[in-house]
Amino acid sequence: MGTTAKEEMAHFWDKNTKSNRPLSPHVSIYKWSLPMAMSITHRGTGVALSMGVSLFGLAALLLPEQFPHYLAMVKSLSLGPALIYSAKFALVFPLSYHTWNGIRHLV
Repeated sequence: MGTTAKEEMAHFWDKNTKSNRPLSPHVSIYKWSLPMAMSITHRGTGVALSMGVSLFGLAALLLPEQFPHYLAMVKSLSLGPALIYSAKFALVFPLSYHTWNGIRHLV
């Protein structure tokens, strides 16, 4: 009769404890580098773009009015230029970074 997963794990850890093997290094011991930060940012912007496109598509399907109505609502809020440019940057940065980093990777 075979062993259970719990017994296999106990055997594995007993063997490692007896042999004094070092544990695998944890993420916290690695020194941050530019490629590591760029990779993490690329993945983050990819997730953000995916979620943004999905939410925009879902909103377009479910909201009762057309896009010009919601655009007029935003314009009627009279938001300051600093907030408008910050929002534009927040929309454009993930797209431009993800695109250019992907091209850099391909090259």
